[in-house]
Amino acid sequence: MNVGFISLGCSKNLIDTEVAIGMFKNNNYKIVNNPEDADILVINTCGFIESAKEEAINTILEMAEYKNKRCKYLIAMGCLVQRYYEELVKALPEVDLFIKIDEYDKLWNKIEDLLKRDIVEKSKSKTSKKISEIKPLPMPTYNEFMERVVTTGKNYAYLKIGEGCSNKCTYCAIPYIRGPFVSRKMEEILDEAEMLAKKGIKELIVIAQDTTKYGVDIYGESKLAELLEKLSKIKGIEWIRFLYSYPEGITDELIATVANNEKIAKYFDIPIQHISNPILKKMNRKTSKENITNIIDKIRKQIPDVAIRTSLIVGFPGETQENFEELLSFVKTTKFDRLGTFMYSKEDGTPASKLPEQIHGNTKKARYNKIMKAQSEISLNNLKKKIGKTYKVLIEDMSFDGKYFIGRTMQDVPEEDGLVYVKNDGKLNEKDILNNFVNCKIIDVSNYDLIGVIE
Repeated sequence: MNVGFISLGCSKNLIDTEVAIGMFKNNNYKIVNNPEDADILVINTCGFIESAKEEAINTILEMAEYKNKRCKYLIAMGCLVQRYYEELVKALPEVDLFIKIDEYDKLWNKIEDLLKRDIVEKSKSKTSKKISEIKPLPMPTYNEFMERVVTTGKNYAYLKIGEGCSNKCTYCAIPYIRGPFVSRKMEEILDEAEMLAKKGIKELIVIAQDTTKYGVDIYGESKLAELLEKLSKIKGIEWIRFLYSYPEGITDELIATVANNEKIAKYFDIPIQHISNPILKKMNRKTSKENITNIIDKIRKQIPDVAIRTSLIVGFPGETQENFEELLSFVKTTKFDRLGTFMYSKEDGTPASKLPEQIHGNTKKARYNKIMKAQSEISLNNLKKKIGKTYKVLIEDMSFDGKYFIGRTMQDVPEEDGLVYVKNDGKLNEKDILNNFVNCKIIDVSNYDLIGVIE
């Protein structure tokens, strides 16, 4: 049978999808990209914010149309299913199997039961219990990842070091969807990294909801710096980066590790969300404006060529014009290399959804536009400072007209940050340069991207 997959949401979700693909492939199913060719369609959903929920529902309904053609089974899994399981079972009879996150350790058993049920139910009444209604199991820890199929290409792969989150920010539903933070054992992570390296992966992107919490629950202290050092010793791995590091968890040891290890990207992804202390307190963030400012200053002092990325929320309940102006001023003075902004989304079951002084949508949009306009000018100026410098670039693609090779520097996260367009002088063969590193001198900029020539 042929199986097609659609993975929605974050990179952490993508890893779950890759594990599921590996299970099907290991059981002799053929993986297909076109839903028209699929006998089974699997959708891994996101349920983080309202727009993600809408996308997930629309995708399920769109894929359900293929059940009028070749598709026999439609399976939905992931965060939306975990969060709204009962409602989805009632609202979407088109789906043959819903798999919650706390059922992932029995994922393949449930899929096998679904396929067997099709035969059995023909001789039973229509009141037979659906497999999706079986009582869920406890939240699983990590098991074997060797069956995982990497879908991000030949060069990079995500490496999940923990599940869930214990921070309980008032706007966030993740702790209610994926449970408290649970670290993977270091030995398991290193084994998976070795497996990825043997597949030819050159870059590891270490992820968790808050990577700085890695190890606290099982080792009694953060072990992120130690883990990064051990990952850097794996043969074949050239670049390592870690994402989503909360400011209060960034230690001197971690900064020193990034500064001194050549394989670790000089890159910090620090989701501060806001800078006004009253708003940070309402968000239940475990930091302050002073702490955030100090940690950024410390990082830049010890790693002069560092790139810092952050994410912000505008329009949080009770955000006054004064609070917003404080945030806007901070963005202009701090000059982040990368910045993403979100308009506050009122999420069911979160403490922030019950707060008074909810901000009007038009106000949120106006504040969002102001932040992004300021950041676009900052980003352009930051990029212009790179003209004349030489960077190691990983070439991953080629432009349609063949005039440019397309790659990334060590300070560019795939699918998130900018690209480097390297002029093709015709002297290098495409097969020789694709998926390899080159030294590139930057000669110009274009929007959020760099333009360069091979040295």
